[in-house]
Amino acid sequence: MAEKRATREAYGEALVELGHEYPNLVVLEADLAKSTTTIKFKKEFPDRFFDCGVAEQNMMAMAAGLAATGKICYTGSFAIFATGRAFEQIRNTISYPRFNVKICPTHAGITVGADGASHQTFEDIALMRVIPGMTVISPADFYEAKKAIKKAAEIDGPVFVRLGRAAVPTIFDDSYEFVPGKAIKLQEGSDVTLFATGVMVEACLQAASNLKEQGVNAEVFNISTIKPLDEKAIIESVMKTGRAVVAEEHSIIGGLGSAIAELLSSECPVPLARVGIRDLFGRSGEPEELMRYYGLTHIDISQAVKIIMDRSQRPK
Repeated sequence: MAEKRATREAYGEALVELGHEYPNLVVLEADLAKSTTTIKFKKEFPDRFFDCGVAEQNMMAMAAGLAATGKICYTGSFAIFATGRAFEQIRNTISYPRFNVKICPTHAGITVGADGASHQTFEDIALMRVIPGMTVISPADFYEAKKAIKKAAEIDGPVFVRLGRAAVPTIFDDSYEFVPGKAIKLQEGSDVTLFATGVMVEACLQAASNLKEQGVNAEVFNISTIKPLDEKAIIESVMKTGRAVVAEEHSIIGGLGSAIAELLSSECPVPLARVGIRDLFGRSGEPEELMRYYGLTHIDISQAVKIIMDRSQRPK
């Protein structure tokens, strides 16, 4: 059975390692250091940690100011507050001048669980993706998250890294090398391509295994960098398979599904299905229970594949 670790755990560990590597690196938090695990950096580098209180807008403006003096700034908080409450500051104060601020909120998506609709964000990827010059990353597991967080320090300009609360199965190990903007093919296939990001990568691998038993050969990609998108890899795969399913723990509006639909509609139109949150708010419950309720399981992915295969094979 695969090891399970939350991607938010990678944040604290990566920050400590980065702190030793970059003396100009600072961390800002919005009164959530224990939950986001930035408390690890606080203990190691107390003079380079700034708790801004319950004030994400002010935190982002502070980060912009520090970045203007040559600091590499990492910001915490929960995804709903970091991206929603502070959108204007991220857009105008950080991204417009292209300051070196890394926005790495935790507790994204439905797997926040019992905290309910007020704390479950399905809009964060869409909000960050639309900002000019913003790099958008959604890691699949703990190891990819840690490598992505560390790689963000090397990227000149604003970066958004989406992290989760719940422990999820690990797909990679510490030898994995994260390359921004590169789609990772996890499994070869010929009948359909499954594109996934975040926690849905593991679900797509399960779906591919189930589909293989039914005679369907699915190709599986981990799209951890949503912006810039690896357009070449995506187009090459769908030209081979002729069908695509996109799975994400995010709204089907504005996230990875939208990004791939936009690309394929202009470059390589094929039957496409999107597995994600259907224009709904969240609700309280256990993570696995909510994933079933909102149709975000390997079973739902397999059903989506069957539907588009039936549709594409129907006689004209």
